Amino acid sequence: MKDMYILGIESSCDETSFSIVKNGKEEIATVISSQIDIHKEYGGVVPEIASRNHVKNVTIVLEECLEKANMTMDDIDAIAITYGPGLIGSLLVGLEAAKTLAYLFNKPLIPVHHIAGHIYANSLVSNLEFPLLAIVLSGGHTEIIKMTDHYKFEKLGGTLDDAIGECYDKVARVLNLEYPGGPKLDKMAHEGYPNYKLPVPLNDDSYNFSFSGLKSAVINLAHNEEQRGNELDKNDLAASFQKVAVESITNKVRKAINDNDIKMVIVAGGVAANSAVREEMTKLCEEQKVKLSIPDLKYCTDNGTMIAAAGYYAYLDGRRADLRLNSKSQDKLA
Repeated sequence: MKDMYILGIESSCDETSFSIVKNGKEEIATVISSQIDIHKEYGGVVPEIASRNHVKNVTIVLEECLEKANMTMDDIDAIAITYGPGLIGSLLVGLEAAKTLAYLFNKPLIPVHHIAGHIYANSLVSNLEFPLLAIVLSGGHTEIIKMTDHYKFEKLGGTLDDAIGECYDKVARVLNLEYPGGPKLDKMAHEGYPNYKLPVPLNDDSYNFSFSGLKSAVINLAHNEEQRGNELDKNDLAASFQKVAVESITNKVRKAINDNDIKMVIVAGGVAANSAVREEMTKLCEEQKVKLSIPDLKYCTDNGTMIAAAGYYAYLDGRRADLRLNSKSQDKLA
């Protein structure tokens, strides 16, 4: 089979990204235009502002990516696009760009679920071995997905309320951390001690998660300390929160490994960049004697590289879309 070059386009939130990936594994070129500095002023992503900036950046980012790769659209075999889930206005900008390119250059259009992209970021750093567990940890998702082969997804469990990344962001606001607060909270946690008592959420035999109660417990603890006139040790609170949150994840993953014939665990999503998650998952997989894959930090956040990688395997699975493809703000992977 000849080499296949996939152009991946990602615009589900506040990053405009184009990437070219060879055979689902080799990154040729990637360009990302981030809007973090724009949304920092508002303490989070403003959807309308995000979509307007995608419109402004989309052509520039495409041209930079092709120039960086020293390629033209004639060298591209197919176009992979994030169709959802995400911010609908942002998604539509990337989708219209993808459909226009597919039409003008007569290229196959491959629809890619955003979470499939995060999962296949691992194919850029590891050979995936099945059956495996994909642990999806992001701002909008916390899921355990079982895969018995490429593009075969079975959801074993997920969050019943807040996603882990969302919980991190809300606790970061309690600590008055500037957006994005997750990485800053992670750093503070390593400078503190888990001295505050917090409840372990949904400590049961299911594969599901719940972080709403943990978030509320942090908010109440901070409020009560303030009411009592006690000085809150923010580093210790960050450490206490992170310890419980990460333990909750590792406990559920341990159960899923024990209950299923698993060869490999892969971690996916923005929270895969969290140092405690990486440390505890490494320990867990060594304990359970299964292989572990965690993407490089540059592949954890939203990027076109992961969409192009996933697009390759989606293409092999026979997935195609025509120009009627529409974006979805919400859509299940499995």
